[in-house]
Amino acid sequence: SSSSSLVLLVTVVIVVVVVIVVVVVVVVVVVVVFRIIEVVVVIVVVVVVVVVVVVVVVVIVVVVLVVVVVAVIVVLVVVVVIVVVVIVVEVVVVVVAAAAVVVVVIVVIVVVVVVVVVAVVVVVVLVVVVIAVILIIVVVVASVVAVVVVVVVVVVVVVVVVVVASAVALV
Repeated sequence: SSSSSLVLLVTVVIVVVVVIVVVVVVVVVVVVVFRIIEVVVVIVVVVVVVVVVVVVVVVIVVVVLVVVVVAVIVVLVVVVVIVVVVIVVEVVVVVVAAAAVVVVVIVVIVVVVVVVVVAVVVVVVLVVVVIAVILIIVVVVASVVAVVVVVVVVVVVVVVVVVVASAVALV
């Protein structure tokens, strides 16, 4: 009788431990899956933000370049009119001066536009990357903490079950 009750007690303890282990594994898998989904969502959001920012920057650059081209055409028209008016007096001097002014204006405008666009793109990309890294670190730390808490709870439950089972067996 004592032997059969001990076998029954051991069987009950084994069944309880197996059930607890299965529950823990399922909880850990669910937590990890949700954390992976969160990371994927964060990465998708970051990619969408980067794409939107790049598209906006490209549109701004195109608009600025169109304005620059129109301004250059206007400047060239004005220069041509001045050259035609003054051509009798100083053809060579006016042409050289006008060409130099137009070239300097074009170079300055293009350099300013390129510097501004590159600076905006670099700052936006750096901010997006920093935010993505911080979010991923937070998600990973949260996952690790969740797994540790689950493991501690399982260990405590198993110890309590074993102690109670031992006490019952001794009685």
